[in-house]
Amino acid sequence: MIRAFVLYEGELDPERYQQHIDEFVRPISATFRHGKVFAAAPGMEQRFHHYAEFEFPDMQSFQQVAASPEFAATGKDAAEMGIAFSAQVVVFAE
Repeated sequence: MIRAFVLYEGELDPERYQQHIDEFVRPISATFRHGKVFAAAPGMEQRFHHYAEFEFPDMQSFQQVAASPEFAATGKDAAEMGIAFSAQVVVFAE
């Protein structure tokens, strides 16, 4: 199983984010989860306020989706929502 995690600094406009999910995320062949980050570990600054997660059954599925124009469009649209890439953490896990 492969997962892609995105952590966002700052708040997201809920209506614009829902539009992003409906138009760009839902067509992607992956399980998608997202939500608000409500706290950080004690003593740590809460830097991130929202997360998104894509889950793929295997590396081949991930590679096919990652190479697709649809997946690239999600990143482009996220940037158009005003989410600076520097205000995100994106990691991939197996």
